[in-house]
Amino acid sequence: MHIEVLVEESSAEAALQNLLPKILSNVATFNIHPHQGKPDLLRKLPALLRGYRNWLPEDWHIVILVDADDDDCLELKAQLEQIAQDAGLVTKSVSSAGQQFQVLNRLAMRELEAWFFGDIEALNAAYPRISLTLGQRAKYRNPDAITGGTWEALERLLQRLNYFPEGLPKITVAREVSRHMDPIRNRSRSFQIFRQGLMDLIHSSSID
Repeated sequence: MHIEVLVEESSAEAALQNLLPKILSNVATFNIHPHQGKPDLLRKLPALLRGYRNWLPEDWHIVILVDADDDDCLELKAQLEQIAQDAGLVTKSVSSAGQQFQVLNRLAMRELEAWFFGDIEALNAAYPRISLTLGQRAKYRNPDAITGGTWEALERLLQRLNYFPEGLPKITVAREVSRHMDPIRNRSRSFQIFRQGLMDLIHSSSID
């Protein structure tokens, strides 16, 4: 099985390069295609999916991951679903139980960095001045509900601890934190929905 992964920026690519092998466990190969932000990905997505539809092998699948940011989550997910269906592809949301699907649409709530806050042990392993008790603080208990932007929250946290005084290098941080992440223990609900979607994709393919 092979998975084509479409993401909005290079920091997501850096994180998934480390995370996907942990989730897929050598069951599938993958390529990750970053874009120049969410507007760029959404603009190109209809043509990209129509192109895939013309030649996609039976054992190839497409995963689309975007940040929810401040968008209405239901509307954004519906937009992704409609683009895929207009291209003639079957998405997980419209497939029946156990049926193979071609496209998995997923949102990071509200941004990719919330997934890093979902694994405090990984943050600590990458940047040891981050306390292992950080997740017990009210602000960080629910990684998907951190207000004011999660990458900004991560930048402020790291700078308070004397990391990256000149600004957060998103790709570097994504690569370093994801190296230490354990997908099973992650406390971000949107990450676990992403992980489960991949597991369902593997399961549906193995049935067929």
